[in-house]
Amino acid sequence: MSSASDRAYEAIRTMILSGELTSGTQIREEALATRCGVSRTPVRDALRRLETELFIRRSDTQRSFVADWSPDDIEQAFELRGMLESHAAHRAAERIDAAQLAQLKATNLALHRAVTAANPDVQGFLAYNRRLHDGVIAAARSPRLTSMLSRIVEQPIVWRTVENFGFNDLLRSHREHEELLAALERHDSVWAGSVMASHIRRAFHTYVDADRRTAAAACPVAAISPLNLYPNMAEVVHDS
Repeated sequence: MSSASDRAYEAIRTMILSGELTSGTQIREEALATRCGVSRTPVRDALRRLETELFIRRSDTQRSFVADWSPDDIEQAFELRGMLESHAAHRAAERIDAAQLAQLKATNLALHRAVTAANPDVQGFLAYNRRLHDGVIAAARSPRLTSMLSRIVEQPIVWRTVENFGFNDLLRSHREHEELLAALERHDSVWAGSVMASHIRRAFHTYVDADRRTAAAACPVAAISPLNLYPNMAEVVHDS
């Protein structure tokens, strides 16, 4: 892939992840080419790559749209992330060394400072949260697992979950990280996997609750009878 295609890919992907290009938006190659400062050919290359990564969907008429996320898609994204990151935490507990553990502790401390600042630093939280989870995955020492997780963690629905977090959610996330670190320090793989599973499971419910509030605001009748958008969702497990 040429550097022009790489630039177009990164630019369009960022627009989708940031929400600038929202679900269902039709992709117009000419406008994107102008925006990215490239010709239409690199944009087409980038869109094909984004389609394989499920950021873009193509209609029967071969028009490209930003992918929609159904309740089932959302359920699967969180379930897959929970299973894979729980497995990563399980492996990490058996393989983590002192230096890696010390780095994870320092990262979670920095995350706590960002959250408890006079003006909570949400961007700081995002950066440290990502660094901590990446550190756990690295400690699992499984290139295959890292590759599989990279595609799931970068999906828009997962990437934007923190937008629905309140202050208490941010603090709870820090506390859950603390428990995960305790499990890693004990080299207790069962405990570590369980903590990670519940950590991501809680994030899923935060997302669902926010989704229901949005639906109720858009349609007041929904507030009378809460929507059951996820009838097949199991009640237990999961985490990041």
